[in-house]
Amino acid sequence: MQLLSTVGYFLLALALLVAMHEYGHYWVARKMGVRVLRFSLGFGPVLWRRQGESTEFVLALIPLGGYVKMLDEREGDVPRGQERFAFNRKSVGARAAVVAAGPLANFLLAFMAYWFVLVAGVIGVPPIIGEVESQSIASRAGIRPGDLVVAVNTRPVSTWEGVLRQSLNAVLDGGKVEFELRPNQSSYLKTSILDFSGLSVDELGEQSFLAVLGVSQKRFPLPPHIKKVTEGQAAARSGLQAGDLVVAANGVTIDNWMEWVQVVRANPGRSLLVEVVREGQRVSLSVVPDVVVQDGKAIGRIGAEVLVPEGYPPRAVERLDVFEAMPAALLRTAETSATTVKFLWKMLTGNASLSNLSGPISIAQYAGASARMGLARFVEFLALVSVSLAVLNLLPIPLLDGGHLLFYLIEFAHRGPLSESAQALSQQIGLSLLLGLMGIALFNDLARLL
Repeated sequence: MQLLSTVGYFLLALALLVAMHEYGHYWVARKMGVRVLRFSLGFGPVLWRRQGESTEFVLALIPLGGYVKMLDEREGDVPRGQERFAFNRKSVGARAAVVAAGPLANFLLAFMAYWFVLVAGVIGVPPIIGEVESQSIASRAGIRPGDLVVAVNTRPVSTWEGVLRQSLNAVLDGGKVEFELRPNQSSYLKTSILDFSGLSVDELGEQSFLAVLGVSQKRFPLPPHIKKVTEGQAAARSGLQAGDLVVAANGVTIDNWMEWVQVVRANPGRSLLVEVVREGQRVSLSVVPDVVVQDGKAIGRIGAEVLVPEGYPPRAVERLDVFEAMPAALLRTAETSATTVKFLWKMLTGNASLSNLSGPISIAQYAGASARMGLARFVEFLALVSVSLAVLNLLPIPLLDGGHLLFYLIEFAHRGPLSESAQALSQQIGLSLLLGLMGIALFNDLARLL
C-alpha cells in the first residue's frame, strides 16, 4: 500500500512540474505569435486528447515528461501562408523567450508553493540543543546544552529545518555561520560563530547536519504515567491502574517511560517491586512481566499504555501572513536556486562526489515521505524539485533549454546560426552527457536501496 501511494505521489508531483514547465513554453509561444500544434503530458500512446482552436491537448501513456510541438519548417511542411507562425521564422529574442519560459515557469511554481507553505505554516521541532560533543564545531563556537537557536545569519528560525536551510549556503561556501541563541531559553541572547571551513560537501551528505555540528536535538522524555492497562495482562493482574505514576522498580528510580519499558523488557517472568504514586499516595506492588518471544529472544511485557500529555512533544510553527510571505517566498526561491547552483558547481569541479546525485527512485521516496507528513510538506517538496528542474534545464547542455539558449546567444553574436552539422554534433554530445548523468543517478538510487 505504501509503495502504491509513493508511486502515486511521485506521478502527481511529476505531472504538476511538467505541466507548469510546458505551459510556460506554450503561453509565451502563443504571445510571440507561434502556432502550437500539440501540448502533450507524457509520451507514447495517447490516452486522451482534445482539439482546441489550433492546438491538440494530449495525455499520453508514459508519464515521464512532456513536450510542446510548434509549427517549424525544420520539422515538417508548413502550409502556404502560415510561415509567419513558424517558430524558426521568429527573431532570436522571441525564440529565446519561448525557450526560457519553461524554466521560468518552474521558478514561478516554486515561488507560489513557498508562498503557500509560509502562509499555511510548517510544523517542526524547535531548535533546542541537547548534547554537545567536545571539540566539535558547536563546542568550539561556545554552544551549550539547552541553547535555543532563534536566528541564523540574522534570519529568524523556529525549527531545525529552518536552521539547516539558512546554514546550507554558508556550508557549501565553506565559510562561517552566525547563530543567535537563547541560553536555556532565557530572555537574553548570545551570538556564536560556527566555522565550517575545511568541511566537504560529501561529509555533510554522509552525516546529518546535526552530526556535523556535533550536537543532538533536545529530547523530551515522557513521564512514566500509565494511561490504561489491558484486562487480563500482567499490569492489570498486579493491581496497576490508569493514572498511576511509576517512580521506582526494585529500588531504582524511574524518571521516564522508556526507562520503565526497558526494566519490564529485561525482566520476563521475574517479580519486580514497583512503587507508584496514586492519588498523592505512594503504593508498592509486585509486578511479574509476561514472557513474550520477540525475534527469538524472551522479553517482558505487562500490557500498559503510556499517558501522552497534551501538546507533547513540543512543536514549533514557521508561518507568515499573506503579505509578509510574498518577499519571503521570493527570497526562499532565490536561496534554493543559489544552493542548487553551488552544489552542481562543486560536483562539476570535483569538490563533491557524483554519489550525491538522486534519480527517480529517490525522488519518488521523497515525494511519498513528504506527502505522508502533510500537504504543506508535500508542497514544499514540489517547490524544491521545481527549482532543481529549472536550474538543470538552464544548464548550457544541448537538448536542454539552456543549450538552446546558448545556440541563440551564438546566433545573436555571430549574426547567424551555427551550421546544422555543428548543431547535430553538439546535440549528440549533449545526449551522451544526459544519458551518463541519468545512469549515474539511477545507479546511486539502486546503491542506496541495497
